Order: sequence, then C-alpha cells, then structure tokens
Amino acid sequence: MTTSTQQRGRGGRRMDPKYVKRRQRGLAVLIASLVLLIGAVIYIGVQISGGGETVADRDYRGSGNGVYQLVEIPEGSSVSQLGPELEERGIVKTDSAFQTAAANNPDAGNIQPGFYRLQGEMSAAAAVQALLDPANRVELLDIHGGSTLLDVTVVGGSTRPGIYSQISRVTCTEGSTNCISAAELEQVGANADLVSLGVPEWAREAVAARGNDPKRLEGLIVPGQYVVNPELDAEGIITDLITRSARQFNDTGIVERARALELTPYELLTAASLVEREAPAGDFDKVARVILNRLEEPMRLEFDSTVNYGLPDVEVATTDEDRAMVTPWNTYAKDGLPETPIAAASMEAITAMENPAEGNWLFFVTVDQDGTTVFNDTFEEHLADVQQALESGVLDTNR
Repeated sequence: MTTSTQQRGRGGRRMDPKYVKRRQRGLAVLIASLVLLIGAVIYIGVQISGGGETVADRDYRGSGNGVYQLVEIPEGSSVSQLGPELEERGIVKTDSAFQTAAANNPDAGNIQPGFYRLQGEMSAAAAVQALLDPANRVELLDIHGGSTLLDVTVVGGSTRPGIYSQISRVTCTEGSTNCISAAELEQVGANADLVSLGVPEWAREAVAARGNDPKRLEGLIVPGQYVVNPELDAEGIITDLITRSARQFNDTGIVERARALELTPYELLTAASLVEREAPAGDFDKVARVILNRLEEPMRLEFDSTVNYGLPDVEVATTDEDRAMVTPWNTYAKDGLPETPIAAASMEAITAMENPAEGNWLFFVTVDQDGTTVFNDTFEEHLADVQQALESGVLDTNR
C-alpha cells in the first residue's frame, strides 16, 4: 500500500513530493515571466505608436489647408528644434510626428536657417519636404561690397539697384502681405531717429549733420547675406541691418584701430568705402596705404569714385567738368576724405584700412581690362602708367 502523500508518475511510478513541488514552482515562474514579457512588448508598442494613438491621431494628411504661415529657423538652430512650434501653431499635428518625418528624410540635414512659408495642417513629411523646397524660403538679401543705398545709373549700361531697392524686392515676393517700397525705406533712412536705428555712437554726429538726406546712412550696412524678417516694417528692417552691422564694426576693434591711424572710426569707415570702390581684389591693403600716405602729405586724394558719387549717372572715366564740381564727396575739389562713406565697405576693406600695407606709394592706376593695378611713388611714373591705361581702353568714355 502507498501513503496518501505519494503520487504516481507515468507508468504508475511513484513521484517524490519534493519533486512535484519544484515542478509546480517552475511552472509558476515560467507563467509569470511570460506575463511580464507580454506586458513589456505591449508597453513598448504603445510608446512607439504614441501612447496608443493611431497614425491619424498623430499626423495630418496631405500638403496643407492653403493658409500660409511664416516660420523661422534661426541661425545656429536645427530643424528638429522647430517641431514644438509647428505643433503649437497647427502646422503639423504633433512634434513626435515631425521628429519622425525629419529623421526619415535623408535630406533634412540640408535645411538652412531662414524664414519659410508653410501651410497649416500639413502632414509631417510634407512639412519637412516644404522646408527643403527653395520656393518656400523667403529670399535672402544679398548686399555686395560697393553697393550704395540708392540706385545708380551707369552710362552706357543699366541701372544698378541700390540697397533700398534690394530690400524692397525681397519683401515683395509672390504671396507676400508686407511689400515695402524703396520710397518707404528712403523715408526711414532720411528721418528716423538715429539711436532707435542702432547707428553706432561714433557715427551719429556725422550722420546727423547730413540732415534728412536719404543717403545719410551710407556705409552703415555691411555687405553680406541677410535673412530679412518679411513681417517687419521699413524701420524694423533697417534697424535690424544697422544693428547687426554695428556689431561687426565694433568686433574689428574699429575704434582702437582708427585711433592708432589718427582717424575717427567714421573716417576709417569712409576711407574703407574708397578702398572698396577703387581697389581690385588683392590690392585693398595697398590702396589703403595710398589713402593714408596722401592724407599725411597732405595732398588731395583725387579719386574718381568720389566724383561719381555726387553725379546722377556714373562711369569710370569722369570729365574735367565733373572733377571741378564741388560736392561733399569730390576729392578733386576738396581736401581730405569725403564727408560720408560713398558705398558699403566689406569687412575685407575695413580690415585692410585697419591694417594697411607698408609702402611709400602715392599713386595707382588700373592699366588693363584684366584689372592689373600699378602703384607708384612718383607722379612721373604714374603718368606713364596712365598712358598705358588710356591705350588699353580702360578709361574710355561712353558719354
């Protein structure tokens, strides 16, 4: 006979009670492990799918509702940082969907800082693609060295757009609701408060002396590419450009460098504008030295670019009549520097003026169509080079 505590296994064999208990415990552990594993899988799946939401709950469908909004990717920012704002403004449905779409688009890393026009209620993928489409990006303001605030009519050529006209063009693109005319910008340039505009303290007295001349801010906007907020008014845009430029001027140490050259910072900026208009690339520091040498002599600068600045239309070859005309800028008719800059001076021109080449040159002239410029110490040598320039056609007139 068997006791009541014994159990039979397969084939009627008796099983040890301790073995039975161990088997039962093992089965319980297995079941518990399976429950935990299934729970973990469900949890991970819920997290990946957005808290149990369907794709439709997390994302819009299509390319938008036709209502455009302006968004900005600031300089130094990444596209992923834009997600929360897009969700808040209803451009995409969720930040998580946008992050996923950006991660899945191999070109997302190429999205550039700037302002973009996006529609409301876009699918996240459509929003990322729209940021990659140049047609949706607000055009950059591209100011070249030597640009002037007002348009310039070139004799025998076309009109060269001024900075005011360039600003107007980038604000008046298709779909823009804030088209600003060049005339509005001129009014601001002529009349707005200089402190409010961000004009550097070292330039305010000279600028104020120009009264309500729309050219009084000449030279205070550094050449370069700018992201212009098309929602700003005329004064806001000019303030932004001048404020950013003032920081660049001061970062070069313009106040200290001007003092070392026995100039005011505004005079240094004015001289840099002459370098920009007169010197070919590679010779900026040499022309800077000629300016300083002539001022030290003293002798008149006699730069044709300063003659042209006061004329209604311009060309390289000025006439005797033009050079005799007394203006605030004509250095044939006045001693010293022009009263104001005559163009936007690049940082290269400013740096050249702050760090001029070493030399005794007093004269220079471009002698051929390739831009070759020759520097001389004496007037006799200079006259020979001027003759070469005449023979090469550099100084031909179209009048």
